[in-house]
Parts: sequence; structure tokens; C-alpha cells
Amino acid sequence: MKQHEEVTFQTLANNEDIQIGYSDNDIVVVDSIQQFTEVNTAHVAMNAVVICTNGKVQAQMNGKQMELHKNQVAIVPQNVTVTDVMVSPDFNLKAMFLTYRILQSFLREKMNIWNDMMYIRRHHIVTMDEDEMLFYTHFYDMLTLAITKGGDYPLKTDVIQSLLRSAILGLCGRMEKMLASDTNLEDSATLHDNRKMTSKVHFQHFLDLLHSNDVKRHTVEAYASKLCISPKYLTAVCKKNSGKTANEWITEHVLEDIRYYLRQTDLSIKQICDKLAFPNPSFFGKYVKDHFGMTPLEFRNS
Repeated sequence: MKQHEEVTFQTLANNEDIQIGYSDNDIVVVDSIQQFTEVNTAHVAMNAVVICTNGKVQAQMNGKQMELHKNQVAIVPQNVTVTDVMVSPDFNLKAMFLTYRILQSFLREKMNIWNDMMYIRRHHIVTMDEDEMLFYTHFYDMLTLAITKGGDYPLKTDVIQSLLRSAILGLCGRMEKMLASDTNLEDSATLHDNRKMTSKVHFQHFLDLLHSNDVKRHTVEAYASKLCISPKYLTAVCKKNSGKTANEWITEHVLEDIRYYLRQTDLSIKQICDKLAFPNPSFFGKYVKDHFGMTPLEFRNS
């Protein structure tokens, strides 16, 4: 692998250091990564579920320190930058990469658990006990049988996706238990309050929009309009559920995209400006200067 890796379906499929167990237009299952030690920075463009099968890895995920050990699972939302990767010599993993579309299809009404875990509580590590690991070991054996069976048997893709959905739902159930034990979680009476539930639903839908957009730099009014609510209410909903305003959520994600494209790609300033839908390089330069205290070129070289 390279020092700076863009993790997409294409890079996974074309990298000879990675053993691909299965892939389609929405899912890639990785059986092993032989030379992960060469990765220093990776931008993960898809949602990922990573099981550490041996050794350990340390890294920063969007600037937050993370450590993953054997029998732990890292849950990584899409468009996350992983930096400062350090692994033990015996490190290995199994991983599943999913588009947001297929993740929503798998989780359906449970999608709020994923969003709550990833974006509100920001818990990204799940520790499995022996019984849970035994379940996933048997599950993986079934998945391997389904994958290695002849490619011409009926409904192969449906069978594989059904197995993967079961695994994701099982993980989501574990996440729900973690959230329930969170001391900051609202009490059960509050959870059943209709107004509170409506607030959480609107917040979840806002996150769905924010993470499904390649261009995130839209006004609060634009996002609110798509949700058929007022900008004031959207801001209140975000503040209530996460402690941050809607504009802070938008700005945070725009800055993360800018940080990635300036630091981890060779795209020109003009290309990045166009990619992120800024009106012109001058406006883009001012935006970067206001938020990072330096010009785009200075930030790239810092």
C-alpha cells in the first residue's frame, strides 16, 4: 500500500496486498491485508466494519486517538481520515466496506442506532466477548461457504447480502446495548416522549443528508428545506441532540473534506475548489484562511 491511501471500491479491488473475499457494487469483504504496515494515512470513502483478528493497531480517526485489539471491532463511518497508523508485526484483520445506500437498506429503521453511535456518542470500538466472537466465527464460516460456492447458483448475491445484513444487525444490537448503558443517554420515559422522538428523527435525517452529499457546503436553510422544517428548528434539533448547531455540523464536514484534499491528494487548488463547489479560488482561499489561519498552499505545505 501507499503512504497515503484513498480507500474506495477501486483501490481495494486493484491492490494486490489485499485479499478480497467478495465484492459487488455496494459491498467489499476483505479477508486479509498483508502489508498494512505501509499505510500512514487513509481516507475511507465508505462505511467500514473492521474486526481485528490478531495483534493490534493504533491510529487517529479525524484527530481522535483510537486503539484496536484482537477481538475488537472498529466501526468507521464514511469520509473519515485515518492518520498516524501504527500496527504490531502480527496485526491482521477482516473487514466489510459498504456504501451508505446498502447500509441503509440493511438497517432500515435501525439506522438511527448507527447514527447515534457514530455521530452523537462517537463510540467507534466494540469489544466482543467469547460468545459473541464464537457467533461471528460461525457466521464467517457460513459466509465463506456462500462466497466460494459456484458463481452460477441461483440468488448467490441475495444469499451473501442476507448473511452480511444479519451480521450488521447483530452488531447494531450490540451497539444498542452500549448506548443503553451510556450514563448520558436519556432515561426511558424521555425516550418515549413523542416530541423527543420527532426531534431525534429530524436529526437523523439531517445526518443522512449531510453524509450522502458529496458537496456538503450548503446553507442551513437548504438542508432544512429538504427536510421540510424551518432553519431555526433544524438548528435547535441539532443542538439538542448533539450539542452542536446545524451550521457547526456542516462546517466541520466541509473542513474535513478540505483538510483531506489539501493534505492527502495532488489535486490543484482550483480542482479542489471546483470539487467542493466553492464559487472561485479567491473565495475558497478566504474560507481556508478564516478557518485554518493560513492560505490553502500554506496549509498544504504545513
